[in-house]
Amino acid sequence: MYKEVKSDLSAFLKEKRKITKLTQKELAFKAGVGLRFIRDMEQGKTTLRMDKVNQVLRLFGHELKPCPMDRSKLTNE
Repeated sequence: MYKEVKSDLSAFLKEKRKITKLTQKELAFKAGVGLRFIRDMEQGKTTLRMDKVNQVLRLFGHELKPCPMDRSKLTNE
């Protein structure tokens, strides 16, 4: 379950960053977070501060929020 969410966020960030032609360093500066945080997000780190994730996502007009999920995908991993 977590890997799916992780890869969605990671892929979203990489795609948006590349579309806007920003380097990781430029994105970190514009979002007001550290370069390490951007790298962690893009690599799919599973323990990220939600407030910082939202700082980054706001640059692309998005934010974290609850969304429905397919309960059949839940496993005891």
